[in-house]
Amino acid sequence: MSQQSNETKCVLIIDSELPLGLLANTAAVLALTIGKRVEGLIGPDVVDGSGEIHTGITTIPLPILKSTKENLPVLKKKVSTEAFQDLLVVDFSNAAQTTKTYEEYTQKIAAYTSEDLDYLGIALYGDRKKINKLAGNLSLLR
Repeated sequence: MSQQSNETKCVLIIDSELPLGLLANTAAVLALTIGKRVEGLIGPDVVDGSGEIHTGITTIPLPILKSTKENLPVLKKKVSTEAFQDLLVVDFSNAAQTTKTYEEYTQKIAAYTSEDLDYLGIALYGDRKKINKLAGNLSLLR
């Protein structure tokens, strides 16, 4: 995907009932994946007034919204429809969370159907209006 504009938005939607460590891990995995997939989302390194270099960070806000475990598969199904097919969707599920290596993850997820997965979080990137339509009623995770 190409760089963001004022017409694009990115949100992380996470099961707010997850234990704090798992919640933080879910947010990190989703954010890392979005950062890799969206060109230009991470800005260049910057230099402070004393000449120290600081590694570039995200160039857009990245709100983390709260959802319920029950709502995440409903949302995942909605974003799979034709109306939202142009959005970048990243999901993080129990198949990923319960494995130690990527190889184990790929084997485990191959044995699951979409209905078998328990989603811990979903990241959405793309058209601002479409994301607002999907997630506009969700509150910030605090």
